[in-house]
Amino acid sequence: MTAAAGPLEEPGRNGDDRIVVDDQNRNVWRLGVVSYLNARPLIAGLDLDESVKMLLDVPARLANMLDADEVDVALVPVVDLLGEGRDWQVVSDACIGCDGETLTVRVFSRAAPAQVRRLYVDGDSHTSVALARVLWRERYGCDLEVAPFGGLEPADETEGVLLIGDKVVNHSLIHCDVETDLGAAWKSLTALPFVFAVWASPCSREVDGLAARLASARDRGVESAHAIAADLGPGLGWPVALAQRYLTSRLKFTLGERQRMGMAKFFELARAGGVLPTGRELVFA
Repeated sequence: MTAAAGPLEEPGRNGDDRIVVDDQNRNVWRLGVVSYLNARPLIAGLDLDESVKMLLDVPARLANMLDADEVDVALVPVVDLLGEGRDWQVVSDACIGCDGETLTVRVFSRAAPAQVRRLYVDGDSHTSVALARVLWRERYGCDLEVAPFGGLEPADETEGVLLIGDKVVNHSLIHCDVETDLGAAWKSLTALPFVFAVWASPCSREVDGLAARLASARDRGVESAHAIAADLGPGLGWPVALAQRYLTSRLKFTLGERQRMGMAKFFELARAGGVLPTGRELVFA
């Protein structure tokens, strides 16, 4: 078993304030972690770090945990960085992104994407919903009507379903003929990578020393991605070979210059289309 498979706690079970480690007299960092396979390379070895406690949830809820001070730092959807009333900073160059196909952010439909007008969306994600709206506006000149996904297949050719995460591997929409991977569609539109989630905290929170821990965990995870996929993939519904391809060749875990360019382009298009508010810029710790 790899170190990435260490103890992760469900949110709400330990909602106490920071805990003091007696022998070193330092605070424990409460990290909100995405519960999908795609986040496991980012936390490799952190289960052995006494200065870290990890709580896991779906991406859309981690931002609320950060708002409620249930965690100190969270792996949040990038669109939540610009939420109203939030003064947040990006605290690490570790991220969840892609440079083309993602495998796990997909729209399922009966007809070609250009015909889709209503999209039923997976409530686990914020960024992917915004990305779909941007892509349909830019590629097809369509302002998608968005509604919550209730578990049913599209009723006609003008409807599609957006799913994210591990559930895409075992989805039940087997009668949909068309799958649109949003990472591939973004790369085709912009020639840039896409970033789905980053580590963030309130700007008022002191994060000295944490960025190095998160970067080291990411580096360990990338190096051991094959083993992480083999250890954890089957328990999350993944065939091992597909999980290994996903973690090693589809996802990108470093927020480099091109990734920042991709984020900037996404925010530009999202603001122009009214998908995201204007005004606030990203802050990097």
